[in-house]
Amino acid sequence: MKTIVAFLAVLAAFVAAPFALGSYYTTLIIPILAYAIALTGLNLLFGYGGLLSFGHAMFLAIGAYASAVMGAKLGVRAFEAQLIVAMLASGTVAALIGLLCLRYTTIFFSMLTLAFGMIFHSFLFKFYDLTGGESGISVPRPSLFGASFASMSKTAFLVGPFYWYALGLFSVMFLLMALIVSSPLGLALKAGRDNERKTSFLGVPVFKVRYVAFILSGIYCAVGGAVLAVSIGAADPELSYWTQSGNMIFIIILGGLGQLFGPIVGAVSFTLLQDTLMANTEYWRFALGAILALIIIFAPRGILGLITRALEWRRR
Repeated sequence: MKTIVAFLAVLAAFVAAPFALGSYYTTLIIPILAYAIALTGLNLLFGYGGLLSFGHAMFLAIGAYASAVMGAKLGVRAFEAQLIVAMLASGTVAALIGLLCLRYTTIFFSMLTLAFGMIFHSFLFKFYDLTGGESGISVPRPSLFGASFASMSKTAFLVGPFYWYALGLFSVMFLLMALIVSSPLGLALKAGRDNERKTSFLGVPVFKVRYVAFILSGIYCAVGGAVLAVSIGAADPELSYWTQSGNMIFIIILGGLGQLFGPIVGAVSFTLLQDTLMANTEYWRFALGAILALIIIFAPRGILGLITRALEWRRR
């Protein structure tokens, strides 16, 4: 019940945002929704499964390039078709990579995912005819439910139809993840994180559970990548670079690792803080790093953990 109430509050805030904020901040919320979707998937693997992946930006890039290639190269403008291709492509790659990576845990799993991520990054650079090389591919405006919105400007399209589409997509993906986390799959995943040996002795197929979680996390990242590509208007190799994976991990920790709303809080906090600092100082990287380091040091459970602790202290 608390989850539903909290979700409705978050949804109400996103619904009110276009009316309360200007076009600039509304366009800024779309990447937040995109990262929230992708990080919700990564949080399933890392937060609930205890498996730290340094290569999940690869799946983010797969989603972005699926949207770009479908729209720019193949002329398929229907965003629903682009999403389906992105999910199938990312799910297939995750299924193949997961068979090898999930045979290991701890740092070995992290290094293997990093290696595959860097291989994919090199692939995007080398196969110029398909990926556009270093320049990437521009993403043409997609159609939504068959409507092209050709008469709208790019900004009007983003703050109007596409914003509501992205919000609806985020809502569906979030509620689906809430069901997954509370299902036997989610419980088995957390049990394997806390004590793998005991969970195996109880008859839980830990490898299969983690394998499914790995595929799901890849699919979620691809959906987020497709939305992100439309919002920024391009898909480029930097989306798959290891620093992008590092940012994704950091945002989850910032919001609250292993908490359902952690990716949302982290994505909102990180994006708004970075945008504010970039607008006010040329030393924004230094300031951002210092602020985030202080938050992590004094709030190891993330911003959500800090809020929960404050509420408990007030209640006492």
